[in-house]
Formats: sequence, structure tokens, C-alpha cells
Amino acid sequence: MRRFSRNAIAGGASALMLLSGAVAQAQNAATADTLEEIIVTAQRRSERLQDVPVTVTAFSAAEIAQARLRQLDDISSRTPGLNFDAFPTSQPRVAIRGIGSSDRGAAGDPSSAVFLDEVYLGRPAAVAFDAFDVSRIEVLKGPQGTLYGRNVVGGAINVVSNRPDLSGTDAGIEATVGNYERLEGAGFVNLPMGEKWAARASGAWRTHDGYVKNSFTGGRVEDQDTRSGRFQIYGEPSETVRVLLGVDGTRDRADGPAQHVLDLDMTDSRRALWTVNRDRTVTAGSDEGYQDRDTWGVRGQIDWDLSFATVTYLGSYRDLDYHVAYDFDGGHPPANRLNIAGGNDEDSNFSSHELRLNSLPDSAIQWVAGLYNFNNETDRLDTLVIDQGRPATEIYTQVAKLNSYAAFGDVTVPLNEQFSVIGGLRYSKDEKDYRVSNTAGTAVLRGTGRFDVSTSDSYDAWTWRGGAQYKLDRDHQLYAMVSRGFKSGGFQDTPSSAADAADGFEPEFATQYEVGQKSSFLNGRLIWNNTLFVMKYTDLQTKRTLPNLSIVTENAGKATIKGYETQLNWSPFAGARLSASYGYTDATFDEFAPEPGVDYAGNRISRTPKHKIVLSPSYEAALGDGSSLLFATDYRYESMIFDDNSNDGPERRDPTHFVDARIVFTPAVGQWTLSLWGKNLTQEVSRTHQTVFLGANFGSYGPPRTFGATVSWRM
Repeated sequence: MRRFSRNAIAGGASALMLLSGAVAQAQNAATADTLEEIIVTAQRRSERLQDVPVTVTAFSAAEIAQARLRQLDDISSRTPGLNFDAFPTSQPRVAIRGIGSSDRGAAGDPSSAVFLDEVYLGRPAAVAFDAFDVSRIEVLKGPQGTLYGRNVVGGAINVVSNRPDLSGTDAGIEATVGNYERLEGAGFVNLPMGEKWAARASGAWRTHDGYVKNSFTGGRVEDQDTRSGRFQIYGEPSETVRVLLGVDGTRDRADGPAQHVLDLDMTDSRRALWTVNRDRTVTAGSDEGYQDRDTWGVRGQIDWDLSFATVTYLGSYRDLDYHVAYDFDGGHPPANRLNIAGGNDEDSNFSSHELRLNSLPDSAIQWVAGLYNFNNETDRLDTLVIDQGRPATEIYTQVAKLNSYAAFGDVTVPLNEQFSVIGGLRYSKDEKDYRVSNTAGTAVLRGTGRFDVSTSDSYDAWTWRGGAQYKLDRDHQLYAMVSRGFKSGGFQDTPSSAADAADGFEPEFATQYEVGQKSSFLNGRLIWNNTLFVMKYTDLQTKRTLPNLSIVTENAGKATIKGYETQLNWSPFAGARLSASYGYTDATFDEFAPEPGVDYAGNRISRTPKHKIVLSPSYEAALGDGSSLLFATDYRYESMIFDDNSNDGPERRDPTHFVDARIVFTPAVGQWTLSLWGKNLTQEVSRTHQTVFLGANFGSYGPPRTFGATVSWRM
């Protein structure tokens, strides 16, 4: 690996200088616009995106607003290496570069994490936010083991809200109407309170009718009724002290999800129980189901500038109340001779404390050191109902408690004006207590008998990163980085026996080797970044459905994930923009024998496409009266995906092609804009989740074509 890194850096430097010279001859600054510079905090300090020696996909506030990036699936669709899966949609599963977790049990953790204003959202259902009035969204690829308090083995998504501004009053509103009876409203206001304090409030309300008709009940499912709000107070009581206090919350109400029998499992005689229904617009479940979610949190941060560093305390508390129930098979007799239903009820609260010391912005050596504590308590019910004339209900009761502690440090040392070395170290320890029982239901469906088991364990690890950064000049850099991440072990959410309940799964580790190049050409009108990476993944935690219907998480041995990512942003002439990105991810198992006689070595890791392409051209035409008209299109392609690690059977998704577009009118006078937009204009029918169960492949589809108009006003 060492020889590969040296050769890559030397070859990259030569190619970069040749390309830079060729591009310089073609410069014509009078005909194009400089691209926006994005400031990120991927290394826990403010830096230009082009200066950060790691792979980061970042979305600015302007791009988020214009492209209607509202929730996590919108971000995933435009980010190579990032994939989003949810069943139901209120419990999203995030995977970055092939590393994700399907475990949603009370004693499990996500492998790729989401942070809201630096606060870790520790449960899948807690990943609920509205990307309105945000400053930026950052997607960090690979282990983040030394800079973030909580375990991050696959990658991190950072959502950064706009803070209150002391400089003046500001406000904005937007309203949207669209098909499926879509109605949306959002707004914010920023109010200074004297010279040293300011307050900012923002909120959003989004509704639409269901995308799918339930032919049995007569209603519609997959609708939306979401309300989000955020209130912050920021102050600078002295020249060296800054205070930020905030509270936010989201309320979700929806019916569904809409399930379908997508395929029959021809290896299972029970396939005769089911009738295939691939009509994306219609489901026939015995009830419409519900997805109810309420989550809120408070956050406090104090920054104090000392003579040599800034000390920061960040504390948070979050609460989640979550309830979901659904018809799993999406049908009723006589088409489906068996009715399968289920759901989850969860009450979680989690708190965190972080104390860190950062070097000052003008320090020659940039460093950060900190202590971190995360606490989580979760009560969860997992319900399964199987009805063939007489319903039988099995309920798993899960109670989990987690206490996590960490100490971390990271430093960047410049050896001269161009070359810097980077190193970081982190120690983590997680303590978990868990109780699981299946004594509450009327039957035992997934196991061999009733049980009530209490168990506990602790997990600890050292993680690290080390690398080098070489800056040819302000516009060009090369970097190489090795980083190691860790995610603690846990316990089964629906074990089949008392022995399985007491026997948990082990931690997983990932070590990533990455070399990259970031360049800006044509006086900032062309940005081109490239990354090559290899990741060694050991003891990865995978989920599997057993013949007795129990779903377990197990450690899968070893895997290798390798790939290439490229990002190009170009302003070829005045008003024109092109954003293009491509990600290649080859994620395969090296060792994985889930049971005697079964070998998955060489298989692809589930839910990981090999190829992902995003193309976003746009052109803003200046009209004669000083107003302008923007035309923009987004094209996205993903190659085929396996939904099961066996790579067999019907659990696979065909390649997808999505096209979105928008036209934005901005008048010469005034602060308002009008946007006409459409998503999935070609009516691509895509599967978003599927699993084989009792002789059939059950699953759900992505949204159909949607379109609408949005009016925005800014003070």
C-alpha cells in the first residue's frame, strides 16, 4: 500500500501540473462566473471544502433550496457512495461506501451516522429533520474515528442549521402547491436583540395525499403530514465568549407503507399462498397502517477563546416517540391466503456531552482534543401478526441502555508551506445492558419457546487516522489518508431462543486507505476532485432471516470495498453550470459462511450499487428587463443492487434512471422567486425495499412523478 500511495501521489502531481498548464491556456474569465466556495467543518474547524484532505460531498444553502433537497433520501440521490433504504420510510437505513446497518433493534447502532448540528441522532427513527433554513449538508465518506465523539465506521452526514445573525433583521417565506394535493409552507425570521444577542426561528409544514390507493379499504397510503420547527438564541456576551442555545422538533403523521407481493420464491412451496401485485399505484392491505413519529431535542454550546485555544462545551438531550403498524403482505383473501402484519413501538431518549479544545484559526499547527459521553435508553416493542383465519401475535419486548465514553485528538502539522502530516487517535468504550422477552403475545412464531433474558456487555477499541497533504498552491492539493473506525457489538432484536438472546454479536471494524486530488482551474470556474480508496472491513454486522422466521444480526468475517469517486463542477460561460459526479464501488465478501455448507465469499454486499452517476446541468438566462430565468435538470443513474447477501433469488433491484427538472424565475425588482419543478419526470418505477419471507418477495416502491410550483420571498 505504501508503494501504491507514493506512486499515485507522484503520478498525480505530474498529471495535475500538465492539466493545469493546458487549462490555463484556455482561460477566458470574461465569459464565465466563479463557482461558489463552500466552507465546511468536516475536521471540526471551518475550512474551504477544497482544502480538506478527505472526501466530502457538500451541498450549499442555495443548492439545497433550489433543488428541493428536503430530507435524507433527497441527499442520498445526489451523492455517489451514499445509499438510502427504509422500511418503513420512518426508519431510514443509511449506507456509505457499502457500510450500513440493517439492525434497528434497541441494542444496535447505525454503521453510518447522521449528525444534526453536531448532535448524534442515535436511533434510525430519530433521523427526522427538514432541510429548510440550513447552512449546508456535508457527507463524509469512510471512518471518522478520531474527530467525532460517537462511533462512526462507515461515514457521517452532517446537517448544519443557519445560526442567528447579529448583523441585522432577516426573514423569508416559501409556499408550494403540487399534485397529490401537495401543500407546503415554510418560513424563518432572524431578530437581533441589542448588539450582543440574536434569535432565529424557522418552521416548515409539508403535506400531500397518498401516492398509492388501497383498493380494499378505499383510502390512500404513503401520504405526508410533517411539521418541523427550530428556535435558537445566539449571543456574544464578551469578545471571547459565544453562546448558542436551541430547541427543535419534528412531528410526522402518515399512512402506509404500501406493500406488494413483488415476486414468488420458486424454491418455497408456500409460494402458492400469494398473488403477485406489481401495480405501483395500488395496494390491497387489510388496513392502511400508520407511521407516527414525534422527536424533539435541546442543544447548548459555549465557546470560550483562550490565549492559545478555544474551549467548547456541547450538551444535548433528545427524545423520540415512535409508532408504526403495517400490512406486510399488501393483500387480503382470497388473493393472499395468509395475512402478515407487524409494527414497532419505541420510546427513546438520548443525551450527550462533549468537551473539546481547538487550536485557534491562525495557529500554525491545527489540532483538536476532546472528551465525549453519549447515553441512550430505549424501550421497544416488535410485533408480528400471522392470520390464516385465526390471528396469532408474537411480541418482542426490548429494553436497552447504553453508556458510551470516548477521548479523542487530531492534529495537522505543516512541515513547510506545501507539505503537512496528519494524525489522530481515539479511545472508545461502550457499555450496554439489554433485556428481551417474547412473553407478551398470544403465540411464539419466530422462536422455539418463551423466554425473558437479561444480559450486558462492554466493548472498547482504539481507532486512528494518519496521512499527508501536499498543496501545490492554493488551487491544487494531493492527499493520502489511512483511517480506522469501530462500531460496538450488540444483541439480537428478535432472537429465536434464550440462548440466542444472551449471545450477542461482536464489534465491527473498517480500515480505509484513500488517496485523492482536489483542484480548481480557470480562476475558480472549474473544480475537479478525484478519490481512490480501498477499505478492509472485518466482522461486519449483517442481518439474516432464519428458516424459523427469526431475524438475527451476525458477524460476517471479512470484506473488501474498493472504488473511485470523481466530482466536477464547471462554469463554461456566463450563466451556465455543470455538476457531474460518478462513483464506482466494488464491495465484496472475502469470508462469510452464514451456516455450514453455505459460502458467500465473492458475493456483493447488499444494497451497494457498483455504479452511480449524477449529472446536473443548468443555465440562467438574463432577460431584457433585468430579470432572469433558470433552467436546470438532474439525471441520476444507479446500477443493479442485491437486497440480500446471498445474491440469489428475486431480491434484486434493476438499474434506475431518474430525471428531475425545474424552471426558476427571478424578477429584476423584489426579493421573490417562482419555481416550477418536477421530480421523477419519466415515471421510473423503482423498488426501495424488499425481502423474501414465507414463499414470496415482499417490498415497496419509490415515489411516482411529482410536480408543483414554489413561491419564495426573502427580505
